[in-house]
Amino acid sequence: MPNPDRSGLLFYNANILSTHWNTVNFFADINNLVLLAIVLLSGGALVAHTLQRAGAKVTPLQATQLLNQGKALILDVRSEEEFAAGHVKDAKNIPLKVLKERSGELEKFKTRPVITVCARGLQSNKAASLLKKQGFEQASSLLGGLEAWQAQGLPVSKKKE
Repeated sequence: MPNPDRSGLLFYNANILSTHWNTVNFFADINNLVLLAIVLLSGGALVAHTLQRAGAKVTPLQATQLLNQGKALILDVRSEEEFAAGHVKDAKNIPLKVLKERSGELEKFKTRPVITVCARGLQSNKAASLLKKQGFEQASSLLGGLEAWQAQGLPVSKKKE
């Protein structure tokens, strides 16, 4: 059996070594590390934002249908002052900052739809998540908040109920 040609093997290993060093040099260059960090951070922020918005949501039309069927509670999680300035008719007001402590007031709605509402839908999404953790099976957030509700021409009460 003839001896293998070792020069071809060395040449092949030299190519791997050269490629390896190119990769090492790429990551060692501080400019490339900064760019890589920016890509990873922006990608992570996008994923986090997507996951944060992934909670259950209902459109104003869906909320109206649930309300007309008498099945849902509208829970406004804005401050008392914002609530008094205008809210969905028959909504209950429990500000987000005290919702965890006052969620017992909603006990009879644990198996019914609870639609949380805020100004634009961000705080109500947090409220719906909090309620779900406390066992409210059908907690959801009004997509777009009270602004979307009003944009659809749906009624808003001005006095505190």
